[in-house]
Amino acid sequence: MSEDGAVTSAPQRPDGPTPVPRLIATDLDGTLLRDDKSVSPRTLAALAAAEEAGIEVFFVTGRPARWMDVVADHVHGHGLAICANGAAVVDLHAGREFVQVRALPRTTALTVVDALRAAAPGTSFAVERTTGINYEPAYPPFFQDPGATVATVEKLLHEEFEDSAAPVLKLLAHHAELSPDAFLTLARSAAGTHAAITRSSPTALLEISGLGVSKASTLALCCSERGISPAEVVAFGDMPNDIEMLSWAGTSYAMGNAHPDVIAAASGRTVANNEDGVAVVIERILAERAAHA
Repeated sequence: MSEDGAVTSAPQRPDGPTPVPRLIATDLDGTLLRDDKSVSPRTLAALAAAEEAGIEVFFVTGRPARWMDVVADHVHGHGLAICANGAAVVDLHAGREFVQVRALPRTTALTVVDALRAAAPGTSFAVERTTGINYEPAYPPFFQDPGATVATVEKLLHEEFEDSAAPVLKLLAHHAELSPDAFLTLARSAAGTHAAITRSSPTALLEISGLGVSKASTLALCCSERGISPAEVVAFGDMPNDIEMLSWAGTSYAMGNAHPDVIAAASGRTVANNEDGVAVVIERILAERAAHA
């Protein structure tokens, strides 16, 4: 039984045996990580066993590269992670070097700002660049980034701003009064034709990327480079920013703690992150492979 009392004795999965994957793609917060942001020994063992069996593991997260310490030592082989909801591919073996950047154009970001200010007065913004985050005075401060510049978003996005040469990975928008899902629906209605808008936070915090940029589209590019088809991918996630990835992958699992829309998008469901739901599925995949060897 999970912490919220729901019975989660075994993962629900698609009909038939789980296909033998060539790649596992997993979200971090609320998925691979426990609520205390740790990776359990069981999960570490499952990831290592998957890699030893020849299955690549990709961490696919909304986190920026500088927040990857929690899993940096557990990226094997290729060393790559997909960060910022697909806006960056980062080599964690090379000091978080950016291998690929899918930037949000500054003019597009300003268009989205104008649209959201009109549709949801009281919205505050932050700008996530490859060099770090800067935010407006009303934006909730990031304790992880005490050195951030605080200014209006228009100034932060101005072409003469001191950090303007660094690509914008995503724009973040926060609202203190709207519910998270209501804010997402409103923002997509107001600015969804200009940019990709999603969320992964339990608060009304939106993450805005370049049009067409998502975990799914960047994962698809990485898989294409390796000759891996969607049918050979197993994906895990828990929040709306995972939906496209779970829909794209041939086999996908929503965590037991997942958002209802994520559960609807996934082809299966595992137990919660605090119960090592990713490890449960990986162990079963490897056991089925061994049984048929």
